[in-house]
Amino acid sequence: MKVHILDDWFDTLRHLPSYQKLDGHDVTVWTDHLTDEAILAERLKEAEVLVLFRERTAITKGLLERLPKLRLISQRSVYPHVDVAACTAHNVLLSSNMHSDTPSYAAAELTWGLILAAMRQIPQQMASLRAGLWQMGVGKTLRGRVIGLYGYGRIGREVAGYARAFGMKVVWWGSPEGRARALAAGETVPESREAFFAMADVVSVHVRLKPETRGIIGPADFAAMKPGAVFVNTSRSGLVQKGALLEALNAGHPGMAAVDVFDVEPMVDANDPLVSHPNVIGTPHVGYVTEDELELQFSDIYDQINAYADGAPIHMINPEVWKG
Repeated sequence: MKVHILDDWFDTLRHLPSYQKLDGHDVTVWTDHLTDEAILAERLKEAEVLVLFRERTAITKGLLERLPKLRLISQRSVYPHVDVAACTAHNVLLSSNMHSDTPSYAAAELTWGLILAAMRQIPQQMASLRAGLWQMGVGKTLRGRVIGLYGYGRIGREVAGYARAFGMKVVWWGSPEGRARALAAGETVPESREAFFAMADVVSVHVRLKPETRGIIGPADFAAMKPGAVFVNTSRSGLVQKGALLEALNAGHPGMAAVDVFDVEPMVDANDPLVSHPNVIGTPHVGYVTEDELELQFSDIYDQINAYADGAPIHMINPEVWKG
């Protein structure tokens, strides 16, 4: 099958062991990112299979209409960037392993790295040293402080383990179902949402972005946070009401943010008010970008391609298009 892999910006995938699973297919790897849909469609006009690199390229109705040979889109995890109805209308199968069995350890580790960086002012201290100014301020010790984890899921629970290893107290918030699971597991859930945000020295969000979770965190939540607290988001920017974090930082509640996700991605505007804010530590959506994580993810993606080629597709999101 003619397989096109999109947005492999650092030409990583062909050098990982799992790439051998594509032996026998006609594979093209694209290492750039196209925003012009017409140019992208021309590039992909012969593609029978598209491999998506997470959410880097949106698969729209307009794009699908220009890809008459496309039969399969193979990816991993959630798919807000894919027009599933349009896929179905054009007889394109979407296969996506939702990996319900394992957390993203890479995302959890980056979360912890951002927490340490924010609390100990690591980027600022590095910049001060390189400027010949020695120390620039005083950080905070994590031991004995409170971390509030919003979302009782796999990544959140992994971060909780790191927090406990550092001697932090862990409290939880989230959906009613999530809070119930946390309580059943013997975890601490504050008496109210306001209390959760007010008591935490660090709040870290670990929730999937869905229509019902878009904008779940807003001005009232930030206003409840301590002036010295840190807000961390390695999940999705859309979980926070648009503009609310910037306004909150300017108001001093919370005192700092550490984020890996932005409203516009790729974020290439160095003057963006959030990117350039003195109280923000930012990384360019690299939570999942490790060799180990990509090997795990793309091994699943290639398995989906081979299963389709063998006439027994797996992880079908729109199985109604499969004719057998």
